[in-house]
Amino acid sequence: MKKLCLLGLVATLATQPVWAETTPAALKDKDAFVSDLLKQMTLDEKIGQLRLISIGPEMPRELIRKEIAAGRIGGTFNSITRPENRPMQDAAMRSRLKIPMFFAYDVIHGHRTIFPISLALASSWDMDAIGRSGRIAAQEAAADSLDITFAPMVDISRDPRWGRTSEGFGEDTYLVSRIAEVMVKAFQGVSPANADSIMASVKHFALYGAVEGGRDYNVVDMSPVKMYQDYLPPYHAAIKAGSGGVMVALNSINGVPATANTWLMNDLLRKDWGFKGLAVSDHGAIFELIKHGVAKDGREAAKLAIKAGIDMSMNDSLYGKELPGLLKSGEIEQSDIDNAVREVLGAKYDMGLFKDPYLRIGKAEDDPADTYAESACTAARRATSPAAAWCC
Repeated sequence: MKKLCLLGLVATLATQPVWAETTPAALKDKDAFVSDLLKQMTLDEKIGQLRLISIGPEMPRELIRKEIAAGRIGGTFNSITRPENRPMQDAAMRSRLKIPMFFAYDVIHGHRTIFPISLALASSWDMDAIGRSGRIAAQEAAADSLDITFAPMVDISRDPRWGRTSEGFGEDTYLVSRIAEVMVKAFQGVSPANADSIMASVKHFALYGAVEGGRDYNVVDMSPVKMYQDYLPPYHAAIKAGSGGVMVALNSINGVPATANTWLMNDLLRKDWGFKGLAVSDHGAIFELIKHGVAKDGREAAKLAIKAGIDMSMNDSLYGKELPGLLKSGEIEQSDIDNAVREVLGAKYDMGLFKDPYLRIGKAEDDPADTYAESACTAARRATSPAAAWCC
C-alpha cells in the first residue's frame, strides 16, 4: 500500500507545473514570479512563447498540439470553444515547464449574442448600452474559454473607401476615445484575471484608419499635429483605461511600418504613455515588412520587429525560424528576446492563467449547452433600438 501511495505521489509531482511549487507569497509578486520562470526557460521555450499561431490549413490542430507540447507555441487565434481549446491546454500541461496557453479571438460587437456593429453602437452615444454590450460579450467569450480579444478597434476613419470603417466607432476623436475607455473596462471588468472577464488588446496601433486611398495595409502620411490631435487619442484612452494588450497595425507611418517603428512602440507607447503590457503584431504583419520595402527578407523582418518591441508574432512564420540565428550572429541581443517573453508571461499572469490554466476552460463535464441568455438578448434589442424593451 505504501509503495502504491509513493508511486501516486511521484506521478502527481511529475505532472505538476514547476511554477505551481511557487509559494503563495511569491505568486503574488508578478515581477518576481515572471523573472524566476524566465530563468528556467531554454532559448527554444522563450521563442515559443513569442509565437501566436492562427489555426488553419497550414497549422492544423494536430500539429499545433504537438508544437505546444514541445513548448514552441505561446497562444492561438481562431479557436473559440472549450472542446477546441481544452486539448491544447492539455498539451501545454505536457510541456517541460507547463506554461499555460492563452486563446484569442476577435470579439468586436458581441460574441454569442450579436449586437449592432461598432459604427451603429457609436451612433447611439449611449455609453451605458455600449458598455453592456462589451460586458456581455466578455462574459460569453470567457464562458467559451477565450482569454483575450483583439478589440476594441478604435481607428479613426474619415475615408468612406476604407473597407473596415464599420468595425470602428467612427470619425469623431472625442466619441471614439470615450468608447475606447468604456469597452476596455467592459471587457476586463474588475480584473482580467477573473473567470468572467477577458483581456482587451486595443487595435490597430496606429493610424490604421488613415491609410491612403482607403486601401488596407497601405501607407499613412500625416503631420504630428493631426496625429496627436485627431488620431492618437483613442489608443491613448484605451491604454489609460488599462488595456492589457495592443495589436500593432499593418500600415506604415510617415515611411516606417508600425511593426518596425521604434518611435511608435518604444518612445510613444512605452515611454510617453507608460504602457507595460503585451504588444502583438497584426496577422502576418512582420512578413509584410518585406512588402513595405524595409526588409529584404524574413530574417531582416524578424530582426526589425523584435528590435522595435513586437512581443508576439501573430500567424508566426518568422520568429520561430529566424530568431535563433539572429541571436547566434549577434544581430539581436538576448535582452530583446527576454523583454518580449517577459511581457507574454506577464499577460498570462494578468489573465489568471498561472493560478489556473483552466480558468475559463473548466471541466469537460461542465461544458454549457449552446444557448442564449434572455437578459443578453434583451440588451441587444435595446442597443438596436432604445424603445425595444421587449425580449426576443
